[in-house]
Amino acid sequence: MTDTLLKFPCDLPIKVFGRNEAAFREAALGIVRAHYGEAIRFSEQESRNGGYLSLTITVRAESRETVDAVFQALVDHEHVLMVL
Repeated sequence: MTDTLLKFPCDLPIKVFGRNEAAFREAALGIVRAHYGEAIRFSEQESRNGGYLSLTITVRAESRETVDAVFQALVDHEHVLMVL
């Protein structure tokens, strides 16, 4: 049995942080779209000095396995600094 606080399916916001560069934005959105297709919503927020970018990408999560896979792919990418 796997312990989780999530009840599937659910809308799940994923926070992704990186440098404020097109390569980061494209990489993060590309990874999430590879797992969830185009049916995602996202917003972005620059840091105070504009050097970093926070993306909040909301997906319709169907299973723990898919959530784990997208988180791992994001964490493994060189342009991604942090995932919450």
